[in-house]
Amino acid sequence: MSAGEGIAPLVEIAPAKLNLALHVRARRADGYHALETLFVFAREGDVVTLAPAERDHFHVTGPFADAIGATADNLVVRAADAFRAAFGIAAAYAITLDKRLPVASGIGGGSADAAATLRALARRHGVAPGDARLDAVARALGADVPACLLGRAALGTGRGDDLVPIAGLDDCPALLVNPREKVPTAAVFARWDGIDRGAIAAGETLARAVAGRNDLQPAAEAIAPSVRGLLGALAACRGIRLARMSGSGATCFGLFDDVAARDAAARAIAADHPGWWQLATAVR
Repeated sequence: MSAGEGIAPLVEIAPAKLNLALHVRARRADGYHALETLFVFAREGDVVTLAPAERDHFHVTGPFADAIGATADNLVVRAADAFRAAFGIAAAYAITLDKRLPVASGIGGGSADAAATLRALARRHGVAPGDARLDAVARALGADVPACLLGRAALGTGRGDDLVPIAGLDDCPALLVNPREKVPTAAVFARWDGIDRGAIAAGETLARAVAGRNDLQPAAEAIAPSVRGLLGALAACRGIRLARMSGSGATCFGLFDDVAARDAAARAIAADHPGWWQLATAVR
């Protein structure tokens, strides 16, 4: 019998991560920035499928597969290698990444894919979600990976990976829109003006978000001017509760009073900007 024969593949969603607020407080000596951010997650995202195999194989499918660079250095591959090293596992895997979310777009991307890979491997090998070794692997892979591994609403501080769970948004209707412009994260942070505009307020999650801001938005707009127009289009929609850029951009999102308002906004924006990518979803 070949490796894995008769064992069903494991499927993990890598949901889009949204920054309801993102406050940049300072540059750190280690090259990172001191952040305060409110994370929530969409219901949909990329999809990682993992199955035992005779030898390692990594394949990318989906509408944004062509935007993926060298697959040998993909965070999914690095996550699998790091997991095996941390837990002393020699097994091989066939991993497929269905890339449904835009690349370099401020909604988790490779970090979410890596976290989904770690969750699938943990399930396969009976590793508890709270295992300290799993968290250490996530932290070594990147600042956003621990939040994506947690996969629930949280306040992130430090690099964004010191996490405190918070109340979520109970499937609030949301519309994600991307103008199909890549905005490199490093370039956006390099343009941050260095001004500390203060902490995220305490209180109920949505109220904290509305009172907050995304300090990277001006830098992202300088690189991708369409972000300003996109936010304006969302803000003009009926039933909008919050319109904001996520992460370092260029994806922006709107939170809506109800599904009807969200879907009306999606139709209106699609009519005016048929080339823009959209995802109508709900956020947790």
